[in-house]
Amino acid sequence: MSWSATLSELGIELPPVVAPLAAYVPAVQTGNLVYTSGQLPITDGQLLSSGKVGADVTAEDAKQLARVCALNALAAVHALVGIDAVVKVVKVVGFVASAPGFDGQPGVINGASELFGEVFGDAGAHARSAVGVAELPRNAPVEVEIVVEIA
Repeated sequence: MSWSATLSELGIELPPVVAPLAAYVPAVQTGNLVYTSGQLPITDGQLLSSGKVGADVTAEDAKQLARVCALNALAAVHALVGIDAVVKVVKVVGFVASAPGFDGQPGVINGASELFGEVFGDAGAHARSAVGVAELPRNAPVEVEIVVEIA
């Protein structure tokens, strides 16, 4: 399957890989799996938003930020093995910096999950965790990591 053609048809351009913020690499391959590091909503080197979802950031805005995280994860996969090598999105883990009482983490992480569905169709259906946390690096509201199977 040509996922790069699908991205083009959807008008989606993968961003450059976000430089690691500490001692890790953006993605690693073992066997036929690629694991990405957690990706923040960073575009052109800038964190797009900060703070807690449900207080400083709306759930709808956080959902869009999760989509940016997902694009950054795909960029990491693409830089390592090429996007067209993807066979299936296996697992998505999303972390949401949550204000007290906020319980909409699944809706926020849908921003990532829906992107994978748009791009990969049935191959984008995945297992998932959406976890509320107290803090994320750089005070980001959301972080997403993925595991993909490759050919």
